[in-house]
Amino acid sequence: MKRIGVLTSGGDSPGMNAAIRAVVRKGIFHGLEVAGIYQGYQGLIEGKIETLEARDVGDIIQRGGTKLYSARCEAFKTEEGQLKAIEQMKKHGLEGLVVIGGDGSYQGAMALTKHGFPCVGVPGTIDNDIPGTDYTIGFDTALNTVIEAIDKIRDTATSHERTFIIEVMGRDAGDLALWAGLSGGAETILIPEDDFDLDEIIDRLEKGRKRGKRHSIIIVAEGVMNGNALADLITSKADIETRVSVLGHVQRGGSPTARDRVLGSLFGAHAVEVLLQNIGGRAVGMKNHQVVDYDMTKAFTTKHETDMSLYTLSKELSI
Repeated sequence: MKRIGVLTSGGDSPGMNAAIRAVVRKGIFHGLEVAGIYQGYQGLIEGKIETLEARDVGDIIQRGGTKLYSARCEAFKTEEGQLKAIEQMKKHGLEGLVVIGGDGSYQGAMALTKHGFPCVGVPGTIDNDIPGTDYTIGFDTALNTVIEAIDKIRDTATSHERTFIIEVMGRDAGDLALWAGLSGGAETILIPEDDFDLDEIIDRLEKGRKRGKRHSIIIVAEGVMNGNALADLITSKADIETRVSVLGHVQRGGSPTARDRVLGSLFGAHAVEVLLQNIGGRAVGMKNHQVVDYDMTKAFTTKHETDMSLYTLSKELSI
């Protein structure tokens, strides 16, 4: 293998640039040419491909987002779209591809692998919801962004003696809500992995009031319920004044933490090592603090498991 490509797909996450940098420089170190594909699979279909030198990925490790940009691409989900992408790969001499993204991005990578073009996946998503790896690139940065917001909102909640509902990202996975809620001292955490009991939430708030607690923080993952809808439910059932903060896309941005920079570097470099063996259909991850690679299909054929012991602990500590 003499020439490989790298692209980012799906939602951006802090640390993707560290992974891009690692792929390019690790590849060059081993004598490969490395091409960047701009705007994900859409750019691959359209041939937005250019060779990257070591200097082209200088001064990006500290930047959030992705130097290569990202785009959703419905066309790539079709056989016709995939064949167009393969034409471009042949035209530009690409023999392998590193795909940085989530499970949807991995499905595209697997499709190319089945067509004879080896692809390796690198997990980049703030949701931390990729099966097969303990952590994904961007999760730690997003988590710290949420914690910073919780700390600031708690100051206001204390001053005005109110209950604040903070809605965070997490459509199908509650890791971000759970870790942020536990580390931010939230009184209640709602995640997609467990049904919630409105009466229990209200009872917890009222017991806190009786103990002299004059403010509370509720963290809700977007996959459970809209924050404003939850506020309406609480207000309709109890005389508790609430305020809602929806953090939205601020969670995706910002300079990556040291952890995400290291993860991006480790994952990107390992992906190149796998491609150098002319192996495709693999995903890179971390298990028990060791960088590993595994069958990529695991990422979209098995279910992500949230550590429910943390969820139990959060309830025990928020009495």
